[in-house]
Amino acid sequence: MNENIKKDVMAALFAAMTAIFTQLVIPIQPVPITMGTLAVMMAGAVLGSHYGALSLVIYVLLGAAGMPVFTMAQGGAGVLIGPNGGFLIGYIAMAFVVGFCTERWGRTFRRLVLAMILGCLTVYAFGVAWFMVLTGTGLWASLMLCMLPFLPGDAVKILLGSFLVRRYGRYVEKF
Repeated sequence: MNENIKKDVMAALFAAMTAIFTQLVIPIQPVPITMGTLAVMMAGAVLGSHYGALSLVIYVLLGAAGMPVFTMAQGGAGVLIGPNGGFLIGYIAMAFVVGFCTERWGRTFRRLVLAMILGCLTVYAFGVAWFMVLTGTGLWASLMLCMLPFLPGDAVKILLGSFLVRRYGRYVEKF
């Protein structure tokens, strides 16, 4: 099978994985906690910067077109202009950053952890900035609402994602 076709298929599979993982929700307001970031970090780490980002472009476009792939089976362009919008667009950048870092640094456990931390900081930057613009909330209050509640779970997801990619990533590449 052509290598580009394999990568396209893997990007589509990671888009589907993200859609599934975002349904695993702790519904807090204004932005729910999901397992979606785990799928996004793994997409970047396994597929690299370009195909990892492509997988999230597919995911976001499917959701914007109305497919119920966003949190709590939501879909439509309206979700992108709501409080979650910055995080959803940030998913694309997050996958790119994680992929870029792992392409440059390799995939030792420690380097995966660092790449995923940088990816999380990227999605926080997009999400918090969008939330501030949308709501007029100040930086400190936005950080308290849109970042602080996520830190413990993201730490666990970073460790789990790094372990899974380190342990099983090579099998996915052989697909």
